[in-house]
Formats: sequence, structure tokens, C-alpha cells
Amino acid sequence: MHDIETTMRSILVIDDDAQVLNLVSEMLRLEGHAVDVAENGLLAMQLMDRQRFDLVITDLLMPEKEGLETIVDIRRNNSCMPIVAISGGGRIGPRDYLDTARCMGATATLAKPFGRQELLSTVNTLLYH
Repeated sequence: MHDIETTMRSILVIDDDAQVLNLVSEMLRLEGHAVDVAENGLLAMQLMDRQRFDLVITDLLMPEKEGLETIVDIRRNNSCMPIVAISGGGRIGPRDYLDTARCMGATATLAKPFGRQELLSTVNTLLYH
């Protein structure tokens, strides 16, 4: 039997900001997770058609297919997958977008910028508890 902290999980990170994608995915890989990335919700849904993920982390404001729409599509196909919505906001600020994301089905939310410990704590809570 594996210790839950050492069991590798598959995580999909969706963000149109390459810096955020690289930073978040590297933090998760260092914790032993398998990480795939997508630059928008359209690419993410294509990946999800081919592969199973244990958790999704998605930005909310993106081109092509934005995060709220992506959350709704994921929920339509998978009612219990943990989804973390992340946002730095926009004109109205991150809290309003994140509150909306929760209403649309996000399991947890993080306002950008968030720290490594905040991210890992949220991910671990959703994956292992």
C-alpha cells in the first residue's frame, strides 16, 4: 500500500500566462505529481478527452475558451473532479471572479499572486482528504 503523500497524481494546469503555467507546474512536479498544461480551456478539454486527471487548476480569464466556461464543461462530464480556480482578476478584481467560479462548480479558489505553500496546501487537501 502506498503512502498517500507519495502517490503520484495527474494534474492539469490551464493558464494563458506562460510564466504562471511554468511556475505552478514546476511546483507540482517537485511534489511528485504528473503535470500537463494547456494555454486555454479549448486545449484543456481536448486533453481531457484523451486523458484522465485527478485535479484541474484553471485560470479564469483566457482567450479561446475562458475558465468559467471550462469549469461548467468539466462539471457536465465529471461531477466530482476537484477544480481549483485561480485569478488575478481584471477590471472588477479577483474576488468577484473567484466567487462566480465557486458558484459554477470550482471546488476551491486562489487569488493571484498566491504562494507555494498556499497552492500545495489547497492541492493536498483536495487530493488526499
